[in-house]
Amino acid sequence: MGARHNGASGSTGPHILTFLFTDIEGSTRLLERLGAGYQEVLAAHHRILNEAIQGHGGSVQRTEGDSFFATFTSPAQALTAAIEAQRQLASHPWPSDVELRVRMGLHTGEAVVISDELVGLDIHRAARIMGVAWGGQVLVSSVTKDLLSGVDEDISLRDLGRHRLKDLAEAERIFQATAPGLASDFPALRSLDATPNNLPVQVTSFVGRQREIAEAVDLLARTRALTLTGPGGTGKTRLSLQVAAEAAEAYPDGVFFVPLAGVSDPVLVMSAVAGVLGLTPAGDRTPLDMVIDHLQSRRALLVLDNFEQVADAAIDISKLLSAARDVTVLVTSRVALRLSGEQEYPVPPLPLPLRSTDTAAVAASDAAALFVARAAAVQPSFRITADNAAAVAEIIRRLDGLPLAIELAAARIRLLPPHAIAARLGDALDLLSAGARDLPDRQRTLRGAIAWSYDLLRDPARRLFARCSAFRGGVGFEQLSEVCEPGLDADLFETLSELVEHSLVRRLEGSGETRFAMLETIREYAAEQLAASGERDDIRRRHAAAFLALAEQASPLLTEAEAPQWLDRLGRDHDNLRAALHRAAEDGDTATALRLVACLWRFWQIRGHLHEGRREADRVLALSDALEHPAELAAAHEAAGGMMYWQGDLDASRRCYSRALELYREQADESAVARGLYNLAFAHSIGGGPEAMGFFEQALDTYERLGDELGVARVHWGLMSNAWTSRDYETMREHGNRCIPVFRAAGGTFDLAWALHMQGTAEFALGDYDAARALFVEALEMFTQLGDASAYHLVLADFAFLAEATGDPERALRLLGAVARLSDETGAGLLEPQLDRYPRRTPAEGLYDAERVEALKAEGYAMTRDDAIAYALQA
Repeated sequence: MGARHNGASGSTGPHILTFLFTDIEGSTRLLERLGAGYQEVLAAHHRILNEAIQGHGGSVQRTEGDSFFATFTSPAQALTAAIEAQRQLASHPWPSDVELRVRMGLHTGEAVVISDELVGLDIHRAARIMGVAWGGQVLVSSVTKDLLSGVDEDISLRDLGRHRLKDLAEAERIFQATAPGLASDFPALRSLDATPNNLPVQVTSFVGRQREIAEAVDLLARTRALTLTGPGGTGKTRLSLQVAAEAAEAYPDGVFFVPLAGVSDPVLVMSAVAGVLGLTPAGDRTPLDMVIDHLQSRRALLVLDNFEQVADAAIDISKLLSAARDVTVLVTSRVALRLSGEQEYPVPPLPLPLRSTDTAAVAASDAAALFVARAAAVQPSFRITADNAAAVAEIIRRLDGLPLAIELAAARIRLLPPHAIAARLGDALDLLSAGARDLPDRQRTLRGAIAWSYDLLRDPARRLFARCSAFRGGVGFEQLSEVCEPGLDADLFETLSELVEHSLVRRLEGSGETRFAMLETIREYAAEQLAASGERDDIRRRHAAAFLALAEQASPLLTEAEAPQWLDRLGRDHDNLRAALHRAAEDGDTATALRLVACLWRFWQIRGHLHEGRREADRVLALSDALEHPAELAAAHEAAGGMMYWQGDLDASRRCYSRALELYREQADESAVARGLYNLAFAHSIGGGPEAMGFFEQALDTYERLGDELGVARVHWGLMSNAWTSRDYETMREHGNRCIPVFRAAGGTFDLAWALHMQGTAEFALGDYDAARALFVEALEMFTQLGDASAYHLVLADFAFLAEATGDPERALRLLGAVARLSDETGAGLLEPQLDRYPRRTPAEGLYDAERVEALKAEGYAMTRDDAIAYALQA
């Protein structure tokens, strides 16, 4: 952002200034109402602002319509001017039908003057702060607040906390100025935090693209499917994020970013959307069904990034838009989706400077501003000068204004001045033009920019760059080391640092783990280098082995106290695990593919990927040589049976469990046989089948013979469930008393939580409500720790029937409404077949008329999961 700078010319170093931005709230409506009379109001507004700014040492840099941009050398004078202006505006005798309310924002930072142009990202930040204010409100950044001194005693600053502005950078701590004569009570700030969203924090600032942002936001208001198209490197992703941030206020139910670069199967797109929305598909409901149910009554925006490789999923997007009438999608893709009603917006390269010899003209261009911003990240003193302007313009021209290519070139400022970069880049691109004729010119240009950065690497860094293409969705250092370090012949950390410095690999912070990732366009180029290196097959094998090791390490812990962090860990590497599974199957490594299915099924179940998991299991189980690996095949059948069980497909589950048991018996693996019998018993028990007891008894005999105390306890837990089916509550209590102490001693959170739930239902049925409540509370706390979505609706139903039995029918109905929502969101369907087993003496539904019952349930249905849990625990 720039402005004409009063009293300066030429190119100067940075100035530290305090920036004041103001504008009139609702000016368009005021103009429409007042007509010609608006000019008189606007003139008075301008006079008041000018007098306040100039009277306190400020300089008006620009006025545009009803907005002001001013600068001050003193933060205290800037704040005093803003407060004086607000007081004068409030006391001015406006026409009786006019309420003029002006919002103001203050921020202190650096700006550079280039040929009378004041340029700097902090100017942009100040405008963003003003943008979240309400009319009559003066907002101050934490930087300005910390620099204030000598302010009148009647002026104070109220801490409004940290807020994300629409530039998507880290949250800004914002303060509200309060003083006599100023309004003090305002609604919550209009920041991004006001709208539910998962828009990622950006480590670099967004530069330029104001015209494109405005056009895209306008189009988004007039269509429900807007696709930003263009070749790799045009900045589609970053533009989509900025457009989503600008438009967020129009989507009160949320703005959700869904990255699809790591998804290659169109069937998985809706699973990715469901995951971002926090949904857990289960039962016979597909991810598309879950997403539609969740969004059909909401006004929300989905940002679907990198859609080109899953273009066949466009039909699911069409179904979603047809069913959820207030949902809009913003898509980035190299090709349009070809949907009815779709609006395509080709994202152009950044505009080039008109005159490359004019320093001001170069500096004022968006492309040069991007180059300067990224170059300054590695060389803070870098500026556009008369000496380098022509070279910077040449770099931009050679790179056709492609943002990614410009960023790659700017990273070379660490080693080379602009004229050297321009010379070397020109040679590289001239050489490139002889090949890859089937690619668009701009894509060939980007390829050349990446190739040029690649050519500047040392040999070990080139090998590491190619090997890193094996990873999808990023990778932690441990797996990166396992896959890439053997045979590198160099220090891995130093070589990786070289790739990060060259902007070919990005370092990602968060979740307690440093991860490394490539932009998809760069990863594609790296994959070509890997294929040409002759190492592709070895790297694929090492990648599969590394992530199989991770899955096998995590698998036994997914039902233990450590489960949340391991589930999150697998979630971060889900794209890598998918890639490992697919590559193992493609490369004939059937044993690895079967082992991955066996290890991942519980993750798929708990984190809502049952449809995907079952499809992967079906695919792997059908491999022609699967029978050559009986041990792995048995475990994969067991995993498939588990997923089918949670989906409620009991017949299929029994078939898979039976096949697993058959294979375990052939291998004479008694421990596995006991587990197979136990699984098969559960698959029969849930439907009340008479075969269940026989399988439980066989499993119990086997575990007792093996001396497996935990296995014995699990059978007693299964017998509790079986007794619940037959309403034998005393027997439930007896089995609970035998298994719960063992689970407590073993620390098995998953087993213990489910046993506590079942024991609570027994105590409830036997009339000991205090004991039941204590057990339900403990179980719910454990399920919350695990994040076990399939358990919530059952335990909240426990609390509902307990409230009903203890004289609080309104609470019971609200909780049943919350249970209905959880069932809809997760697809869990285990409550319905068990409802008649709760001894409900006076059902709450019979105490009120139908309208009141529905109203109370609707109140519960409106609760979030966390709200429902808190409400259940209140009584």
